[in-house]
Amino acid sequence: QVQLVESGGGSVQTGGSLRLSCAASLSPYSTAYVAWFRQAPGQEREGVAQICTGSGSTYYADSVKGRFTISQDNARNTMTLQMNSLQPEDTAMYYCAAKLWRASWCSNLLGSHTNFGYWGQGTQVTVSS
Repeated sequence: QVQLVESGGGSVQTGGSLRLSCAASLSPYSTAYVAWFRQAPGQEREGVAQICTGSGSTYYADSVKGRFTISQDNARNTMTLQMNSLQPEDTAMYYCAAKLWRASWCSNLLGSHTNFGYWGQGTQVTVSS
């Protein structure tokens, strides 16, 4: 069982920055895929960024490449999403998601939220023009 708690959402103007954090109850001996998804009203849940905690490999949606950065702390139990140059289209509820994974390779699982079995409750990000 993995518990995920997001924090750091809020409201900013276009071009501003926000930093989201995901506290994950991962043991020091486990590895996982950890990702950020977002969902705007009336839209599908969209994968934004992913990190494999074992290798540190990262993946990003094309819409956020160069603007968002996902990282993890040394203990690998807090994942951060640094969001810069925010645009109104980035407005959404942002969710942290995890999938326990023991293999050494890291695949891009952002294509579907069904790849992840553990979810946080979400944090709202609003970008105004």
